[in-house]
Amino acid sequence: MSYHPSLLLDRRTLLTQAALTVAAVMSPRELVAAELAPTPGQTEGPFYPVEFPPDMDNDLVRVTGQAARAVGQVIHISGRVMDTRGQPKTGSIVEIWQCDANGIYRHPRAGDQGRIDHAFQGYGRTQVSEQGEYRFRTIRPVPYPGRTPHIHFAVHVPGYGRLVTQMYIEGEPLNSRDRLLNSIRDAKARRSVIVPLAAQQSPEPSALHGQFDIVVAA
Repeated sequence: MSYHPSLLLDRRTLLTQAALTVAAVMSPRELVAAELAPTPGQTEGPFYPVEFPPDMDNDLVRVTGQAARAVGQVIHISGRVMDTRGQPKTGSIVEIWQCDANGIYRHPRAGDQGRIDHAFQGYGRTQVSEQGEYRFRTIRPVPYPGRTPHIHFAVHVPGYGRLVTQMYIEGEPLNSRDRLLNSIRDAKARRSVIVPLAAQQSPEPSALHGQFDIVVAA
């Protein structure tokens, strides 16, 4: 079946007008709802470093000057820092910190410091690219008493301030009982901080990769 070109033009015109009409009647609240939801903030916790390690780059698996590699499953975490419109927040600094494979943080009040894995950096920092991208090489977080596996994130955004949150791992059985994770009441916001890990797209054999995009309300 064929159509006369004028009929196709009229149909396109009607569809365009209909779309414009829908946009015109949307309330400002509905337009905002179409934007990206900000990443929920979470507590910094008691184990943010009291002093920074000499090596604090974005590779936590290797400490400069040590031949040993950190114990644990290597993972790569990457993502973008952006605003609710999806625009990159250039100039942002991303920090992460987490416990080692023994469940111990590099912090004087965190467990038996004699059992700490000195080959694990424990803390890392990096600046995002012009596209708002960041990347870390670290280990898969492990549980410790009272907490499901997680990685702490702090993002310093020029002109905005500091967003602190936590990243969780999809499929961890303790997720359903973790008090801090489940303090995020909105289900969609809670899912946004739970990241699947997979071998696909990992830049390293036998390592896993996860993507954690961070959205700031700025």
